Amino acid sequence: MKHRLLVFLLISVSTLALPGSALAQDSHDYLTERYDQLHYSEKQAYYKELAPMSVGAVYLPRPGEGEEELRWHFRTMKELGFTSTKQLFPPNGMTFEEAALIALEEGISPWWYGEAGWAPITPEVLKAAELPANMSIKEAREHPKMKAYQTEVLRKRILRRQELVKATGQHEPDPIPHPNTGGVGHKLPDEIKPVFLDWVRKQYGSIDSLNYAYNMHHVLLAPGGRPFTSWADFNERWEQIPNKEYRHLRDIFRFKADMRLKWTQENKIDRHNAFDPVPPYRAGGEMGMFLPFSWRGVDMEGIAELMTPNGSLYPSIHLAWHFDEVQHEITRPVYMQAALTNDYFKGGWSATWESTGGPQQFSGGKGGNGFTVDEGIITQLMLTYLAAGYKGFGLWSWSMRTAGWEAGEYALLDRHNKVTEKAIRAGAIGKAAQKYRDEVWQGHKEPFVGVYTDWENEAYWAAMSIQGRDIFKQLPIDARTGVSRALINHNVPYEYVTPSDLRKGLAGRYRVIYLPFVIAIDPEIIGILTEYVENGGRVVIDMPSAWYDENGALLYSDKGTPFEKLFGVTINDYQYAGINMDYRLEGQPLHGFTLDMTPTSAEVVERYHSGDPAITENKLGKGTAVILGFQASMDCFKPGQAAAEERLIRHTLADYQPFYRCEGAIVYRMASPEADHYFLLNDGEAKQVELDFDYKYRNATDAITGESLKLGAPIELECYSGRWLRFEK
Repeated sequence: MKHRLLVFLLISVSTLALPGSALAQDSHDYLTERYDQLHYSEKQAYYKELAPMSVGAVYLPRPGEGEEELRWHFRTMKELGFTSTKQLFPPNGMTFEEAALIALEEGISPWWYGEAGWAPITPEVLKAAELPANMSIKEAREHPKMKAYQTEVLRKRILRRQELVKATGQHEPDPIPHPNTGGVGHKLPDEIKPVFLDWVRKQYGSIDSLNYAYNMHHVLLAPGGRPFTSWADFNERWEQIPNKEYRHLRDIFRFKADMRLKWTQENKIDRHNAFDPVPPYRAGGEMGMFLPFSWRGVDMEGIAELMTPNGSLYPSIHLAWHFDEVQHEITRPVYMQAALTNDYFKGGWSATWESTGGPQQFSGGKGGNGFTVDEGIITQLMLTYLAAGYKGFGLWSWSMRTAGWEAGEYALLDRHNKVTEKAIRAGAIGKAAQKYRDEVWQGHKEPFVGVYTDWENEAYWAAMSIQGRDIFKQLPIDARTGVSRALINHNVPYEYVTPSDLRKGLAGRYRVIYLPFVIAIDPEIIGILTEYVENGGRVVIDMPSAWYDENGALLYSDKGTPFEKLFGVTINDYQYAGINMDYRLEGQPLHGFTLDMTPTSAEVVERYHSGDPAITENKLGKGTAVILGFQASMDCFKPGQAAAEERLIRHTLADYQPFYRCEGAIVYRMASPEADHYFLLNDGEAKQVELDFDYKYRNATDAITGESLKLGAPIELECYSGRWLRFEK
């Protein structure tokens, strides 16, 4: 679409740029050293120094294509800015290995990982490449001798694979079947039940511990009214536990997730490493991030842990497949999906190794929708990935399927294998990412808000959906989406934070921690949040949170409890607005979960129209803890809820204000030692917006085109597209 309108973006700096290093008014260190250690391994540390930035797309052959056509594809990819094939499907009559050798000859990696699959650049490798042993990795990776040496490393890997395939029919050990755990949900097949029982015994150790966790001392939950007397008794009667007891259902979800993690290690990672442990493995896969993971027996944060010594975490980001749960909205949810993956793997290497390259009309199976993907949308997507923290691209696809399923969809090339504007744009962004790869790898988000996300909380919502409404399992994800939307629309930098992060001391990274729809919360987390508030943090929680403890029993909040100490209220009851009774707040009607509470030490900030407390704030030590006594995050789930978003932001931030501001465009910022990178998205028609900073910069350039930008001067910005701006410190 070459007819795009241009808008003018006015950049202004609240403090004039001065020569020398940038001096920001933000003195917070964001605990970046601790952040970088969360998923530390020698492999991750090496990746950070090497700074790989693979820009890949999937090659799909057409009937009749051979070596000549294959070389044209690879040469064109390289010329545009691509570095790898991401996946390589060989033309008819050619093996993968034969096609891969041709790719190497044309300067394209036949694997998604690019330079990350090189032999690690050690003094020994430098010597073998006839380079000085003290040469830096940054200098060595660009040296022709090193490139030639590493090309030979990859060539030998291909030839070894070729020999194994000829000898055995495969290049890795035999695959291990996935254990039959019954698929999604809580049901277990008979064959896996003995394994589950062994797992349960290892979790609890004693039958008394199990009885307590399984709420056998609570009314109407113990089978036959009798707690278990021994492990033999448990093995005999455990299936009689009613589905109204939630902890054992949580355990089934956890067991399924653990079995999947074990299988991923043994069947995927170990088999990959048996062939060659040097190149990275990638895991995460064909799954949208708006699904109820606990219900599905999936633990993405657990998969990230497996990748720590092994490689890269990724999700699949296909517009037609992975956004059903957000009604096929794209611009903001793509950031949410990418950021959640990155934030599960703080300090590790995440990227989109499976993402959209072109338009879709019929794809998506029984769900999905149709989507335009032109040069503007591909810009939005790729810049969003970088803004979320991704370091690399894998686009499906370079060329398209030519018959049947998904024929004519997804591709960067057109239907006649001609280069398109979107292919040129994707390559240009890839070149910029290569140019600034070190700054991207050294970059960090500087989040004001940590949005709490918890597998355990989602597990209890999923357990509730078995006996109750199916929608329950989706609610915490929708609430997380709602608060994320409000933060994005107000350009408030945020990050997803997990209980594991908090236990590892990351709470102080955030000025505010927001807990949306956390119906089950471990008292240990309440203790961590209390210490965080006492040290100056701000906690905001909305409803219907804090209903259950870590075992699915009522969380008590009466005087003297940890909850009451933190929030300064006791919970009398949870109520519900908009069905048989109206509630209004600030003149606006409410719908959904509400809270009936009695302040003890908290101040009432806002009241319902009835006069009852609706929003409270408790001062504790140097900080504050806020209760939004209604479903504030869920109220922002759907687009267009401006009043609800404004209310959430106002009570979340209080006196805090982000260090950059922009009306009319979405802005994400990545801070790096040498420069700050701003990613601006315009998801509408032409407009003029103003970007204002509290930072000082030496100069500014367009990272993609290299155009110098005069601070304070208007800058062209395409509609329905984006811009990557680099501000040097």
